[in-house]
Amino acid sequence: MTGLDLSSPVAVVGTGTMGQGIAQVALVAGHPVRLYDAVPGRAQEAAAVIGGRLDRLVTKGRLGAADRDAARGRLTPADSLADLADCGLVVEAVAERLDVKQRLFGELEEIVSEDCLLATNTSSLSVTAIGGALRHPGRFVGLHFFNPAPLLPLVEVVSGFATDFTSATRAYETARAWGKTPVACADTPGFIVNRIARPFYAEAFAVYEAQAAEPATVDAVLRESGGFRMGAFELTDLIGQDVNESVTHSVWQSFFQDVRFTPSLAQRRLVESGRLGRKTGHGWYDHADDAERPEPHTADRERPPAHVVVEGDLGPAAELLALIREAGIEVRVEDENEGTRLVLPGGGQLALADGQTSVEFSDVVYFDLALDYRKATRVALSASKDTAPRTLAEAVGLFQALGKDVSVIGDVPGMIVARTVARIIDLAHDAVAKGVATEEDIDTAMRLGVNYPLGPFEWCRRLPRGWAYDLLEELHERDPSGRYAPSLALYRHSFATDQREGTA
Repeated sequence: MTGLDLSSPVAVVGTGTMGQGIAQVALVAGHPVRLYDAVPGRAQEAAAVIGGRLDRLVTKGRLGAADRDAARGRLTPADSLADLADCGLVVEAVAERLDVKQRLFGELEEIVSEDCLLATNTSSLSVTAIGGALRHPGRFVGLHFFNPAPLLPLVEVVSGFATDFTSATRAYETARAWGKTPVACADTPGFIVNRIARPFYAEAFAVYEAQAAEPATVDAVLRESGGFRMGAFELTDLIGQDVNESVTHSVWQSFFQDVRFTPSLAQRRLVESGRLGRKTGHGWYDHADDAERPEPHTADRERPPAHVVVEGDLGPAAELLALIREAGIEVRVEDENEGTRLVLPGGGQLALADGQTSVEFSDVVYFDLALDYRKATRVALSASKDTAPRTLAEAVGLFQALGKDVSVIGDVPGMIVARTVARIIDLAHDAVAKGVATEEDIDTAMRLGVNYPLGPFEWCRRLPRGWAYDLLEELHERDPSGRYAPSLALYRHSFATDQREGTA
């Protein structure tokens, strides 16, 4: 099946930022576009804004002058919904209120032809519920664009409970014809991206609420060790704390207050104080022009240890051994069947974050997971009050000798990157098991929708089988609220074979 024919007009109802962006995408793709807004004069204003954006595309060499002129000729502000009668697709981008959207589509159903595809750009409401008031909900689908729509490639094509397969396919092919990367998704709270991305924010906030690290340190570790484009605190300041919290709250409520999606009290207080991020000048960070950006905690220089002893297999951190040797530090390997630790000269141990805490052991420093230990520029360490100062100093000196900045955080199980990645992997497996989307589409959505360095399944395949499950089991033992309980889907994946040494 092909997408919408280019001769078929596309209507966009609602002319805010998203509406304008979607209209621009359809327009540049070659469709006639009708703009409608319930507020008189808004459609004309939006058409002028879109015209200005087309001018800028010409200036940047991304659009020819003739193509711009042709696009302008295809753009028409509509005075009433009746002007949309001949459209082949209507995309709604109005207020995120179920009653408003249901009423709008009820009116549209009386106006457009039977073969007109009706689509909502909702990011938080149920596509099934919006279409449930229609006489013919089979032609109703979700087309969730990401802001800014002209720039971001991802579109989640969401099938409601009653959406016909042909309608979903037609919407999918239309988005692809518009130069977008569509992913197919069932109607679930948060769809793909906003469902699976929740731990990225939640775990960062949890580390902060545990007073284990300040926002600047958490963000630096997520970027410089985890490989994420932005840290959770700076990203929510960009998105808007009210917007981010609203999505989190909506997903939490839609999952019947599932503890895995519980909102952050610290973020709630930030919203209540009016510190919404960049748009108000202050969020987690002060965004005033003269404000100094807080620096992440970076440990003072320490002398590197003369040698380390390897006990067991370091798993995801195995690459460290080559880096240590390259730094001129002797590596002694002991033939041990158990253990995944480095023993330092003073007798203390250095271990990869596994969901346990330093306070449980006599003298252990934990280090966080990294996307790529060779490329990472920062590594987080955690230690308890009982950890010997020499052990911590030797651990700091070791990573500094490898060219890494070191951030020492509080003794929190799973640290920062490890617990975040494990939870994202878990939610991704759970989503596939429940028919939300395929592994491939989830990986694509998380890379393109929120700029993750790897999709959850790509990351999982880099890690030993069972790594995420084991870490979450340890976290669950220390916090039995259910927040970290691994899903049945992850359990099945982890124990799918008797050999747990291989990759996922």
